[in-house]
Amino acid sequence: MAFRLRHRPLRLRTRVMVSFALGAALLSMVLSVSTYTLARRNFLHQRERDTIQRAYLDAQNVQRQLTTQAANADQLGKALQSVATGSGTYPVIQIPNPAGQLVDQSTNTQFGLDALPARLTASVRDGNPALMRASIDGQTMLVVGLPLPTLRVDGAIGEYYEIVSLQDISQTLNTLANVLVITMVGTTLLGIALGWWVSRGVLRPIGAIGLAAEAIASGRLGTRLEETSDPDLERIVDTFNHMAANLETRIEQDARFTSDVSHELRSPITTLAASMGVLEARRDDIPEGPARAAVDLMSADLQRFQQLVEDLLEISRYDAGAIRLELSEIQITELVRAVLAGQHLDVPVYVDPALENASVRVDKRRLSRVIANLLDNAVKYGDGPTRMEITEVDDHVRIAVEDAGSGVSESDRAVIFDRFSRGSAAGRRSSGSAGVGLGLALVSEHLRLQGGRVWVEDRPDKKPGARFVVELDDAARVARSDEATVP
Repeated sequence: MAFRLRHRPLRLRTRVMVSFALGAALLSMVLSVSTYTLARRNFLHQRERDTIQRAYLDAQNVQRQLTTQAANADQLGKALQSVATGSGTYPVIQIPNPAGQLVDQSTNTQFGLDALPARLTASVRDGNPALMRASIDGQTMLVVGLPLPTLRVDGAIGEYYEIVSLQDISQTLNTLANVLVITMVGTTLLGIALGWWVSRGVLRPIGAIGLAAEAIASGRLGTRLEETSDPDLERIVDTFNHMAANLETRIEQDARFTSDVSHELRSPITTLAASMGVLEARRDDIPEGPARAAVDLMSADLQRFQQLVEDLLEISRYDAGAIRLELSEIQITELVRAVLAGQHLDVPVYVDPALENASVRVDKRRLSRVIANLLDNAVKYGDGPTRMEITEVDDHVRIAVEDAGSGVSESDRAVIFDRFSRGSAAGRRSSGSAGVGLGLALVSEHLRLQGGRVWVEDRPDKKPGARFVVELDDAARVARSDEATVP
């Protein structure tokens, strides 16, 4: 089996910053290379021109002082000493003596005639001036060779060379290169900073749209984007606000429709309930058979219908934003036990010793409804609740309800708190024992309104069943009874 690695794309801000950084680096690199190339070319061209001019003057001076009759080491040394050469310049001379032998002399034995390139000396012996850059003893040198035609014996002519060091130019170019590299790095960093600043301004409207969309998704349907004078953003802002207004109108219409229908259904349901009460009171007078079975079936369905209408009214209040919390301080353990007693359930309750007499600040009615709905869900779908827990984790009070059913699959856990979702029980209709799929949705809404949350997980003892966990907001935690208040 081949596993394919998924490439996670870079964030938009990161891509903008990288683009600016690459652009700045490329531009600075082009400018640096161009600057270095032009500077190197100009330095070398200027040095070559100056060296050639000085070499011609020095060659003429040497040629006036020497004759082939004075071709000895002393005379050559005096002639070279008369050449006004600066630091880093080494003259070399070679002339034939009366016997036709070539005599050479230099001011530095390290840069003598033997160190010169053969191609350069061959060109000068043929009577042609020559210029060449060469590496002599590990140093880059500029060598100028000039023929001395007046110093001729039997076809052999004199030769004059000037060897000029390019070390100062190399040092200058190295310094320039270092400066350009530092400048390139600085420009790249400046490009990153500029990219961050630009992306911050460009992405600010996108961030505002994201925050507005998140606010709308969380139920604040009146959220709108601020008007802008930017023509490029004006259309986006207007379209988003128009979409949000239409969405708010549609949701309000749907919520109003659900509320109106639910209200309209309450009166006939009340009448039906009263009539069904009369029939149930006289149930024993109804003979055994289809008539009594019909009464039982109608009674169960009427109860489900009443519960559906009540849940729809509650949901419509949430959608309309008409829910108001009534917070009060209660003892959490007393509330849980009271709900169990009201449900006529005998379920063991484990209480964290630290929470035995702890108080929480919540909406008592809604939290009671949350616990009752979870217990009712365990009865209908989990073969009854088996255990409850009241614990404290990271300053959060948690209430857990465990059942002995078949558990909740991973796929159902993602949708079980949605409206009209009954997980694996969806599509199966029992004789009135199944719910309508709004109980867990109301649990989630009640807790979300109070800053809490709910989820479902496997039982920690690895036995079959599900574990529904309610976590209250950390702000709901008040105090324990044993925490004395010091005046």
